[in-house]
Amino acid sequence: MSQELHRSVLLREAVDALVTDPGGLYIDGTFGRGGHSAAILERLNENGRVLAIDKDPDAVTYAKERFAGDPRLSIWHGSFADMDRAAATEVGRVTGVLLDLGVSSPQLDQAERGFSFMQDGPLDMRMDTTSGISAAEWVNTESEAELARVFKEYGEERFARRMAGAIVRRRAERPFERTLDLAEVVKEANPAWEKGKHPATRVFQAIRIHVNGELEDLRQALEKSIELLAPNGRLVVISFHSLEDRMVKRFIRDKERGPTLPRGLPVMDSQIVKTLRAVGKAVKAEAEELGENLRSRSAVMRVAEKLGTEGAG
Repeated sequence: MSQELHRSVLLREAVDALVTDPGGLYIDGTFGRGGHSAAILERLNENGRVLAIDKDPDAVTYAKERFAGDPRLSIWHGSFADMDRAAATEVGRVTGVLLDLGVSSPQLDQAERGFSFMQDGPLDMRMDTTSGISAAEWVNTESEAELARVFKEYGEERFARRMAGAIVRRRAERPFERTLDLAEVVKEANPAWEKGKHPATRVFQAIRIHVNGELEDLRQALEKSIELLAPNGRLVVISFHSLEDRMVKRFIRDKERGPTLPRGLPVMDSQIVKTLRAVGKAVKAEAEELGENLRSRSAVMRVAEKLGTEGAG
C-alpha cells in the first residue's frame, strides 16, 4: 500500500503557523494519511485535541487504525464544508483550522480510484466513493456545452470546446469507462501540448473538481472556519492550483477589509467589522522540499488569524 509514502506538503510551515496553544482544539479538514494530524499532535499536551475530517472512507479507516491509541484525535467522515456539524460534539472554541486542498498520494496512486491519467482504472474520481455520481456517469451524460464550461472554468483549458466535442463524438459510439481511454481522446484533441505536462492534465483536474464539488466545499469551509474559530485562532490553507488560491486570497482580503458599504456613508474605519488579519505573506516550498517532493511545486500556503473583539470593529 502507498499510505506510508504520502508526504504532507509544507508540513513544518503549516504546523508552525497553526499551533498557538498546546491545549487547544484543532481541525484538520483533510486528514489524508495523517501527516499533518500527527505533527499537530506532537505539539499538543494531554488537553489538546485534533478533530480530523475526510471524505474518503479509506482515509477514515486508516485514521481509526493509526490513531487508535490516542484519545486526543477523533475522525469524522464527510466534507470539511460541514465542519460545524463535525465539531458539534466537541467542547470549547476551535484554536486552529487547517485545510490541505491537495489530493493525497494514495488516491492518485491507486488506479482503481480513477484519478490518474497515467494509470488505467475505472473512471470514478469521487473522494467519497459512497455517494455522488462518478466521473464516467458525468462524462457520458452531460451536454457538450456543459463539458466545455467545466473544462474551461475549472481546468482553465483553452481548448475546452474541442475536447468536449471529441468526447461527445466518441461516447456516441461507446461510453467511457476507463481513465486511459478518456485521457487518449483528450490527448488527441489537444493541438498544443505544454512541455512537461500531460495533455489531459487540465481536463482531469476540471472533472475531479466538478464531481467532488471542491470549490463550493472550499467556499463553505472558509466561511464556517470563521464562525468556529476563537479570537486569535488561526486559519491555514494550502492550495495546489490557482482557482483555489485565488479564492483563499480574496476571502482573507475581504474579511480583512470588512463588508463593503455604500459610498458616502458616514462610517469610521474603526466601526467596520473586520474578522481576519493576514499573517505574513504566501508561503511556498523551499528548495529542499522541492527536490524531494514534486507535488510541492504548485503548493501555496496562506495564513490568517481571527481578530478579537478589539479588532473586529
